[in-house]
Amino acid sequence: MVRYIIFRLVGLVGVLFVLSLFTFVLMHQIPGGPWRVGERPFTAEQIAALQARYGLDKPLWEQYVSWISGVVQLDFGQSFQHPDETVIQLIARTWPVTVHLGLMALALAFGIGIPLGIIAAYKQNTWIDYTATLLSVVGFVTPHFVWGIFFILVFSLWLGWLPTGGWERPSQWIMPTVAYALAPLALVARYTRASVIEAMNADYVRTARAKGLREQIVMSRHVLRNAMIPMLTVFGPIIPDLITGSIFIEAIFRVPGLGKFWVTSTFERDYPMIIGLTVLFALLIGLVYLLTDLLYVYADPRIKFRSHS
Repeated sequence: MVRYIIFRLVGLVGVLFVLSLFTFVLMHQIPGGPWRVGERPFTAEQIAALQARYGLDKPLWEQYVSWISGVVQLDFGQSFQHPDETVIQLIARTWPVTVHLGLMALALAFGIGIPLGIIAAYKQNTWIDYTATLLSVVGFVTPHFVWGIFFILVFSLWLGWLPTGGWERPSQWIMPTVAYALAPLALVARYTRASVIEAMNADYVRTARAKGLREQIVMSRHVLRNAMIPMLTVFGPIIPDLITGSIFIEAIFRVPGLGKFWVTSTFERDYPMIIGLTVLFALLIGLVYLLTDLLYVYADPRIKFRSHS
């Protein structure tokens, strides 16, 4: 197990290196520059001075080597958009808000999606199943920003129950959290329904019922326990998606999170911020997928047996 984890972590470091190099080269090949876009009236002398200040007048390979040497010391450089803050400081200031939003959406998605999928599977081919399936499809295919605009129109402008945006009070968290959680909630519900139905039709469940076990025991000990293992497949992709931020949700509800920096950094050619966010998100995705694989081994002893053999 330890060797496997070390192997995966070493591979992740290699992936991060290649990804950072690719992103670094790609961003420098895009026409324009940090001080040649937008409406900022920089003169040629000012641009030359800024390039010298940030080391952009050096050869590309030398810039990358300098950046790598800084990363080793956890220094991702200065942001061009916010020259008084480093990339690490900007991430530390804005990412907690994004993580807060993502964790609330994650709790809502799994807290409602799993019971909804179980009920739909247990009431298969009834109006409850059809209604839950329809709601899941609608929630999954509708984009985040559509839900966001819909919630603002209904609950803010028409009914006046909730504020249109912001992040200072708990009442401002409700609409962005629900809008952000609907798509993963629908996905969790559909996966749970399919997994529970598959487990209910398994031979070991029929054997348990033939032995005269109560339905509650059959569902809790045999059906749900085995049906939750495939849910780890959903666990892997959903978590990085939720806690890395939604550009649309944060923009619509004026959430001061990290997602908006991805877009503004791209338009402003903020190279350190773009590369820093790319490496951060890739690292997070790699660690979550590693955790998912380890949970698979813990949840299913058969996988552990095959790994040892």
